Amino acid sequence: MKKSILLTLLVMLMTLTMQAQTDVKAVPPAPELEFVVQLNVNISGAYSVGETPHGRRMVIPITGGTFEGPLLKGTVLNGGADYQLANKEGNRTELEAIYSIKTDDGVHIHVRNRGIIYSGPDANGNPTFYFKAAPQFEAPTDSRYAWLNNSLYVCQPAQQSIPGGITLNVWRVK
Repeated sequence: MKKSILLTLLVMLMTLTMQAQTDVKAVPPAPELEFVVQLNVNISGAYSVGETPHGRRMVIPITGGTFEGPLLKGTVLNGGADYQLANKEGNRTELEAIYSIKTDDGVHIHVRNRGIIYSGPDANGNPTFYFKAAPQFEAPTDSRYAWLNNSLYVCQPAQQSIPGGITLNVWRVK
């Protein structure tokens, strides 16, 4: 009787140990994404500040544009810029675009979009191009767009951009 109890306990312990090891190796599910808006941003001639202690600084003025999504629509306002910082090798650029948008019903929303552009070999040595960013929206808390303040977002350029600008698709991380 003692042997059967001991054997049962041993089998249970081994099963729990194997289950714990399996759980540790399991990859959790990725967050879902929900499409929010497509931004068609007009830009004008980029200019270089030159080599700085942090890399080559480029400024790309934002001159207007439009945006539309399931819950918002309007115009990109003139006056912002995309501030880019390229490393010396030129294959990696950090970007920070700061601008404002105005909804069709007159609400102003501030946008700050930070990201990375990289062209070079991937982990396996294959050529790759990577361009992703994480916009942050700052909407009035008393507006119907206050929901923009309470999520994280990711964006990437569309396959086809507008002439004289860039088209960005934005998703909310659920």
